Amino acid sequence: MKDSYDIAIVGAGAAGLAAAARLRGERLETVLLEARGRVGGRSWTIEPRPGLPVDLGCEWLHTATRNVLAPLIAAAGLTVDRTTAYWQRRNDRIGISAADANAFGKAFEALDGRVAARAATGTDGPASALLEPGGRWNGLLNAASSWYNGAEWDEISILDYDAYDDGGANWRVREGYGAGIVAAAGPLRPVLDCPVTAIDHGASPVRLVTANGALTARAVIVAVPTPHLAERRLRFTPDLPGKAEAAAGLPLGLADKAFLTLERPELFPEEGHCFGRIDTEATASFFIRPFGRPYVEAYFGGRLAARLEGEGPGALTAFAIDQLTALVGSELGRTLTPLAESAWKTDPWALGAYSHALPGHRDDRARLAAPIDGRLFFAGEATHPSFFSTAHGAWESGVRAAEEALDTLR
Repeated sequence: MKDSYDIAIVGAGAAGLAAAARLRGERLETVLLEARGRVGGRSWTIEPRPGLPVDLGCEWLHTATRNVLAPLIAAAGLTVDRTTAYWQRRNDRIGISAADANAFGKAFEALDGRVAARAATGTDGPASALLEPGGRWNGLLNAASSWYNGAEWDEISILDYDAYDDGGANWRVREGYGAGIVAAAGPLRPVLDCPVTAIDHGASPVRLVTANGALTARAVIVAVPTPHLAERRLRFTPDLPGKAEAAAGLPLGLADKAFLTLERPELFPEEGHCFGRIDTEATASFFIRPFGRPYVEAYFGGRLAARLEGEGPGALTAFAIDQLTALVGSELGRTLTPLAESAWKTDPWALGAYSHALPGHRDDRARLAAPIDGRLFFAGEATHPSFFSTAHGAWESGVRAAEEALDTLR
């Protein structure tokens, strides 16, 4: 690592990778600094067993027909699967009748309609205010919000939720979305195990303090999760209270996963789905044998995920096995064995999964994205106006921040 660069990128998640990929080929000295010993951030594919990739983080290419990563991943030689997402198949779930599945779907559509109508008036507030009082499906709707938003409806801004651009199609990467994002970035030379602790932008050039020593840069792209800014884990001199306040209005919700191996996969349907329970928000969502593979993916969000993660390793898996066993019976339940699980809230470099705007804080996305003095540029899914909470939103924000830096330096 040198001691002077034109552009320093802090964070090698999807946003930082995109910024570095955009700057490749430019006649500028660029350095990509990553606190972890790997790149990808909250996009992370692992192989707990050879030939069995699973995504501990993001998994779906949302708004797929307009997702900038879909063609990039395909061009990198990975397989983009266009099978309809399980949550878009309403009437083929295990443990819930077709009539109830249809009724739940209609309740979700009705809530979406009420949110859109309220947003059209320009009035913000918690989306929970638009739940049907005493509605039968409110618990499951809260669970669904925790899977979609990382938090229940009481923490979700009506205006922000309505601003999300949902294109309908949702695709997957057979080899893993995390692996696809790293492949799409192409050849880079990140500096790993190198957390940045402080940025002095009062100096000229900007001075960065890292675990590997200090360096300077004419411009800095900051692509770190919002808690690092809100809690001032990354220190700025002079201080940036406006950025800290904007980041605090865009906290990271929580979405965790547990993967269970099926000893007798033939007894379970391929590409199946079920809810652990339909009468409470304290439930997991189960994707059974994705791609026909011999495992179940359990998805947890919001308060339930935080509680289970706080109980320590194995708690997510135990909860998932208990809920599935209640559905399929003890004989089949005994065929479930732990494979892997995530823990994004206790991950010191993530501190959560993806951002949501608190009620009244929709405008914080633009405030967080705004450059400072033509030398500090901010990226990350939380800064995207309509693709927040997604990997492709993070990627687009990284490209945007790189182009802002280029325009300034030119």
